[in-house]
Amino acid sequence: MMDKTVQTAAEAVADITDGSSVAVGGFGLCGIPSVLIQAVLDGGASDLEVVSNNCGVDDWGLGLLLGAGRIRKMVSSYVGENKEFERQFLSGELELELTPQGTLAEKLRAGGSGIAAFYTQSGVGTQVAEGGLPRRYDGTGGVAVASPAKPVQAFGGRDYVLEEAISTDFALVHAARGDRHGNLVFDLSARNFSPLAAMAGRITVAQVEELVEPGELDPDAVHLPGVYVHRVLEVGHGITKRIEKRTVRTTTESER
Repeated sequence: MMDKTVQTAAEAVADITDGSSVAVGGFGLCGIPSVLIQAVLDGGASDLEVVSNNCGVDDWGLGLLLGAGRIRKMVSSYVGENKEFERQFLSGELELELTPQGTLAEKLRAGGSGIAAFYTQSGVGTQVAEGGLPRRYDGTGGVAVASPAKPVQAFGGRDYVLEEAISTDFALVHAARGDRHGNLVFDLSARNFSPLAAMAGRITVAQVEELVEPGELDPDAVHLPGVYVHRVLEVGHGITKRIEKRTVRTTTESER
């Protein structure tokens, strides 16, 4: 159906069930699909494998699912800002596939483009390529599961490591504007991983702050075409948006 809108967040994520894999857009707390994440939490799905740059903070974003014990595995490039993430990983409760940030982005893009794998220089000569990165601890300080070695091949006199693409059962993203056909426009840096995560999902759900009619978006301004999007939920401009840290300084007399 060309009209891909749904009326509620619960409806949008109703078929995300136990064991699903989910790609989630956002960088830190910027551009995260917070309404959809809350709906997944409310829906009760557990044993999830989540692919996202990071896992939110302890009480917001993906951190809500993590704190509720709903996530079995994270595929991420950054694991800071979340003490519960650290606790679960070191205790052996959470599996982590730590991936270089650019490699993670390309793995998602490749997954959505029908590319099975690609070669990159990122990680050559490190445990990323050679294996041995802890993926799960045993709870006593030992490594229960370590990353495997990956194929390395020389091209033009340089070594490259083979990285497999990522595709997931679902993808959740946030956009500033979207139409009923699923075409999306992201706002500045909130664009970050979102188009790539959306491409990787077999079923992609987008929450949009403003829903417009088909034809209202300038085709040249569309960041993600609707062919990648299956459901659209309008959440409005009043949703809560948080940042990890706020730093301020005292204004001097000369600046007043």
